Amino acid sequence: MKKVIFKIVALVFVSCLSSIFIYNHVMKTKEVDINEDILVHQNNLETNFLQDTKHTFDDPKIILNPYEISPLTALVIFETNDSTSITVTIKGKDENSTITNTFSPRKVHILPIYGLYADTDNEVIIKYGKKEKTLHIKTDKLPDDFSKAEDVYSNKDELGNELYFVTPSSNGYTAAYDVNGDVRWYLTEKFIWDIKKLDNGNLLLSSNRLINPPYYMTGLAEMDLLGKIYYEYSLPGGYHHDVFEMGNGNFLVASDDFESGRVEDYVVEIDRNTGEIVKKIDLKKILPVDSGNNVYTTDYDWFHNNAVWYDKNTNSITLSGRHKDAVVNINYDTLELNWILGDKSNWNKKYHKYFFEKDDDTEWQWAQHAAMILPNGNVFLFDNGNNRSKTKKNAVSAEDNYSRGVIYDINTSNMKVKQVWEYGKELGSDFYSPYISDVDYIEDNHYIVHSGGTSYKDGKVQNEPAGLTNVDKLKSTTVEIKNDEVIYKLTLPTNTYRVEKLALYDDDEFKSGKGIRLGNLGVTKTIKNKSLLLFSKKMNKEYKKHNIKITKETDRLVVNGTFKKSDKVEIILDNVFDKKTYNMVISKKPYTALCVDLFNKDEKKNGINVTKYINSVGLNGRYYVYIKINGKIYKTNKFVTF
Repeated sequence: MKKVIFKIVALVFVSCLSSIFIYNHVMKTKEVDINEDILVHQNNLETNFLQDTKHTFDDPKIILNPYEISPLTALVIFETNDSTSITVTIKGKDENSTITNTFSPRKVHILPIYGLYADTDNEVIIKYGKKEKTLHIKTDKLPDDFSKAEDVYSNKDELGNELYFVTPSSNGYTAAYDVNGDVRWYLTEKFIWDIKKLDNGNLLLSSNRLINPPYYMTGLAEMDLLGKIYYEYSLPGGYHHDVFEMGNGNFLVASDDFESGRVEDYVVEIDRNTGEIVKKIDLKKILPVDSGNNVYTTDYDWFHNNAVWYDKNTNSITLSGRHKDAVVNINYDTLELNWILGDKSNWNKKYHKYFFEKDDDTEWQWAQHAAMILPNGNVFLFDNGNNRSKTKKNAVSAEDNYSRGVIYDINTSNMKVKQVWEYGKELGSDFYSPYISDVDYIEDNHYIVHSGGTSYKDGKVQNEPAGLTNVDKLKSTTVEIKNDEVIYKLTLPTNTYRVEKLALYDDDEFKSGKGIRLGNLGVTKTIKNKSLLLFSKKMNKEYKKHNIKITKETDRLVVNGTFKKSDKVEIILDNVFDKKTYNMVISKKPYTALCVDLFNKDEKKNGINVTKYINSVGLNGRYYVYIKINGKIYKTNKFVTF
């Protein structure tokens, strides 16, 4: 009888504790702050301004920066009685900077206006038939930290009115400069890596969200010059460096397999229409991790792929391994190795058969970027030139070094290679970029060579990426060469990742519709934990010193705080029936090539600023959030709903 009474009392006690626990959950917790989704926000903006198109040619509606991330763009909205073509002219400083476009006939006119000047009362002329009207669109000044051109040379007889689009590596913005060096377009959000013009006329950049430090983004964003995002593609391994649009419309993406413990050695093909991964290429299964290494190689970043290029003529993919000084070509169907371009020293002898033999007039590339296959089968790349050796012993100093764009004629029948063109060597260390940078093919004998990462300390050129060393001056130099003559040169006081020469109008029509997110970020890895939440602590001084911030994005929970490397931190999500625990790693990886330094925060006395992302995949319902720090569990009084 006593045992029965004891069990009843115990049951009641546990029930009471559980009731108190649940009460505290329900009554004393608040939902985490929700970060506004950019796709939802832009859809709301568009819905509002499309409600009113009843304006006339003589009195049109003008919306500056309609999607709120592209300040030098606008929409002009009006209706005409008859279906008619409208010609728009954005007045520039001269013929090469004046931009004109004629839109297809219609009655409701929603005209994208590109290429406005900052801090200017811009003249925009709209015209049809004999009717003409000049609009004045006033823009704000550029941000104080904007990188303005320091030096510009233009042979305008050889140039049109295209712009030069650059993406930032250090401080700066994704922006476009005209032939005079004036800024004519930029984004206020951090969409980075290469900027591509897709076959449909839209732009492709990274997303504006990190998935992992220091620069791995959640995926890709397809947008127009207004800044409207049509699609955001999310990938479990995120995106870095480069992407290629294939003939079938799919994207080849430089991605990661974070679970492997290594980065920048993984490429995926994603379905354009669904965001699903349809092919995976793991370089660890194709190349030796411990062979061909240069001085920048680490276990974590052993290959450092910075280029993706598909060649339909050979059905092959070409990748660029900075930390191997090697350009690698792989059969796309079989994933078998075809060839390797570069110095074969430090490589296992069984791989020597894949290398080309050069003549005495040909120089190898070192720590190269932006490798591509030209229409004639030649290889075009940016030779950064780091050390011009795989060893520190034989390294060439930065002051005596150079970078260059170089074209190699490769013969896969006899495995011979010959250097057939170069630009930049003659400029010496003033053109030396130890990281990032780009080359572009416009047509035969017409190229762009972009030295994006020059930096100086005490007047001396540096041999390390700007984010890994102290510098007092940054520089990037873009040069356009036609028939071996320089026709354009742009120098900026910052480091920029890549450059693309693009026209602003490409039969551009306004396209309405809600932005779509495709793919997903995958399931976040959990750890085993049997922590008792009943005895969790209130948030005290010890907890608050970590400056923990918890927010929710559309597809993930974001936990940010400042911790010391010795701290052991876990995040616990509990919905009574399902408890999940996540480890928050407090460390910084040993990077030797910090290609983008926009997101890193300095380490402070109280520790490192760390962010943990917990993806919504696999989670359902309401979860209460706890933080466990060095064995002590704290109730955050927050819940999140998936």
